[in-house]
Amino acid sequence: MPDDPDFGEFFASQFGRLRRLGFWLTGDWGEAEELAQDALVRTYRRWLWVCRHDRPEDYARKVLLNRHRSLLRRAVLEARHRVRSRPEDTYSPGPGEEGLMLWAATLKLPPRQRAVLVLRYHEDLTEAAVAQLLGIPVGTVKTLTRRGLARLRRQLADTYPNAVHALGEKR
Repeated sequence: MPDDPDFGEFFASQFGRLRRLGFWLTGDWGEAEELAQDALVRTYRRWLWVCRHDRPEDYARKVLLNRHRSLLRRAVLEARHRVRSRPEDTYSPGPGEEGLMLWAATLKLPPRQRAVLVLRYHEDLTEAAVAQLLGIPVGTVKTLTRRGLARLRRQLADTYPNAVHALGEKR
């Protein structure tokens, strides 16, 4: 396939975004970069078809998500980073640590819940868009969102009450 300047522009505009999405899904920058590169290589292979659509970035994002799910199914991705927290009675968070602790708690979620929450709240996609990208019904997206947020609230309730409040718990 000949070099396509449009794909070069597309690559430059999407690589960082896909890499960040990969990081939110895996928690590892190296794996995130591999997912982003793989997604863009696979997008390039179909570029003549993809570029005819209004939003080729949706295709690349879906490729990344499908590739991530495929790797999970095959157990290729290992849990390299285990979040180890200090005992609650000896540690209290300093200012600005709530974002880090929320990220650590997000990594503990099951992959599908994490993917839904990342796509909904980090990528700011609608429930319908998340459902389409993951190939699941909108009702499943709603259920995974509700369960994922509930699990995060439970994990964070005692140690980080401000973060639980940010997750929308009614007090």
